[in-house]
Amino acid sequence: MTTRETTNEAPVVAGLLLAAGGGRRLGGRPKALLPHRGRPLVEHAVRVLREGGCATVHVVLGAQADEVRARASLPGCVLVDNPDWEQGMGTSLRAGLGSLAGTGAAAALVSLVDQPGIGPEAVARVLAAHTGAESLVSASYDGVRGHPVLFGAAHWAGITATAQGDRGARVYLKEHRPEVALVECGDVARPFDIDTEADLAHLE
Repeated sequence: MTTRETTNEAPVVAGLLLAAGGGRRLGGRPKALLPHRGRPLVEHAVRVLREGGCATVHVVLGAQADEVRARASLPGCVLVDNPDWEQGMGTSLRAGLGSLAGTGAAAALVSLVDQPGIGPEAVARVLAAHTGAESLVSASYDGVRGHPVLFGAAHWAGITATAQGDRGARVYLKEHRPEVALVECGDVARPFDIDTEADLAHLE
């Protein structure tokens, strides 16, 4: 089930937040609901996308989706349920790109809910490198590709066809490496993940 917002014109680039993870190494706590600055982490991640320039944000939910909907304040977001979230990030990416079909968006700027060290500055830099439906743009950290990543609409079908398990778009991006514009963000963001109990120290 997908809840769509009513809008007359879709923005050129839509934010796509992957927030379905169940936090297996965190005792089964959904990453979207981890507390950060007094609120669920998913709220922070949505705010980062909006402050970085994404007027529309699609959020893919999976683990305890009903509880996330009940506890997190996500007004104006398009909430996308991924019933196959346990199979890995690839299913969430496919669900998210599927939710953008027909919206008129020329690109999707994809971010992960468990990377609170990546703020609006990095989002804005990647967004600024967008040139059209053929764009492939990735933040990089000391030259190493990371998130957020921008996929022009011309690439969505190819990404959907290759996104499997936890690989997401990795295979597609590797195959199209010469086309990927890297935008250095190491001076404005830290690309750590919240995966283990030790990582919770990064949350505030």
